[in-house]
This record gives sequence, C-alpha cells and structure tokens, in this order.
Amino acid sequence: MAPPPQPPPLPQQQQAQPKATGSSGEKTYFEQQRENLVGEIATSLELVLANINKLNRSLEAVIAVGNEFSSVEALWSQFENVMAKTDDQAEEERKGV
Repeated sequence: MAPPPQPPPLPQQQQAQPKATGSSGEKTYFEQQRENLVGEIATSLELVLANINKLNRSLEAVIAVGNEFSSVEALWSQFENVMAKTDDQAEEERKGV
C-alpha cells in the first residue's frame, strides 16, 4: 500500500518562512515593519521598567519617612491611653460621690 498523501502546509507555516525578494540580503516590507515594531516595543518596555524603578524608589522613600514617625506615634498612643484612664477615673469618682 502507498502511504497517504501529506496535507498541504498551513498558511501560518508558509508565512513563517522568510521570503527573499531579489537578492538574499533584502528584507520584505513585513520583516522591516516587524523589526520597527519590535524595536518600538523594546524601547517602550525599557521606559516602563525605568518608571517602575522610579516608583519603587519613591515608595521606599515614603515608607522610610513613615517609619521615622513610629516613635512619635508610640508617644502619642501612650498619652492617649493615660488621658483615657484619667477620664475613666474621673467618671468613676463622680458616680461614686
């Protein structure tokens, strides 16, 4: 028996192979546009990465400034707790009298 005939290649497979026009060094319009777009995408991704790094540094600076206020926050919390106890004691004295 003869082997079954092979199906024709898919159109995508045909497009994936580079087609030379004229000399072997020339690129098709599609290849030129693809290279241009890939270059633009690479440049855009580099800008995105640079901006993400700037954002990260800014967030780290904000966190560092926030951490500097932790001791002040603790002091105010203690003050608030002392004042709350004083208010509770004053109310108890008024009720007891």
